[in-house]
Amino acid sequence: MASTNLRMALITGASNGIGYHLAKLFAQDKYGLILVSRTESDLKQVAEEFLSKYQCPQVIVIAKDLSKPGSATELFREIKDKYRVPIHFLVNNAGVGIRGKIWETDLQRDIDMIQLNIISLLELTKLILPEMIERNEGRILMLGSIASSQPNPLLASYAGTKAFIASYTDALIDELKDTKVTATLLVPGVTDTDFFNKADASETKANKTDSADDPADVAQRGYDALLKGDHRAYGSTKVKLMVGVGHVLPNEIVTKVTRTFMEEDKK
Repeated sequence: MASTNLRMALITGASNGIGYHLAKLFAQDKYGLILVSRTESDLKQVAEEFLSKYQCPQVIVIAKDLSKPGSATELFREIKDKYRVPIHFLVNNAGVGIRGKIWETDLQRDIDMIQLNIISLLELTKLILPEMIERNEGRILMLGSIASSQPNPLLASYAGTKAFIASYTDALIDELKDTKVTATLLVPGVTDTDFFNKADASETKANKTDSADDPADVAQRGYDALLKGDHRAYGSTKVKLMVGVGHVLPNEIVTKVTRTFMEEDKK
């Protein structure tokens, strides 16, 4: 059991990509960590690294597939019953995408994605937030996407889940305004992670770009914004500009452009 004075961060999807780099930043600053992903061996490897390199005061690893119904509540109960630690930072990072036309992608994969990207995020937020409100202290980081703000043909269901996260976070920010609890939305663009491979989009133009953002840089921007209590952070200045342009262009043009990125690169 950790000391009750130790400030703990719960990070989902913590074994790779942006989630790993966010966890690394918490470890370097000597916060306690609760690392969650599907594969226990990957989590243990990350835990060993953080303990040895950064002398992280405590690392708890919990293998949990958050695409399964009820898994987020199981995770919360395990933390409360087994480890009995308060959660000061909640990083809802876990998420996946699925490329394909709406009528061609597998229905169950879409349902699992919605469970992971939306339902588990909502469950963890609603389960953990009351304790933050009671302490009048806590910070929540939500992983959005550039797809939060625009239609994404060939990535439609994923974009829909990220649009929910953006809207949900903006509403939460307003509801928290009279407290010292904060919520931050991190908006990455195309980032050099395994996202496109897992989404069956490895051959798309988006994945073949030479201008993908570094996940460590994206994580740093999100982490800094979280600690400052900022409402929004972007993966790069380029992403912020693209989101801004997308808000003023006609929807038909934005949709046409976003589709080109998700088409296969024939070169």
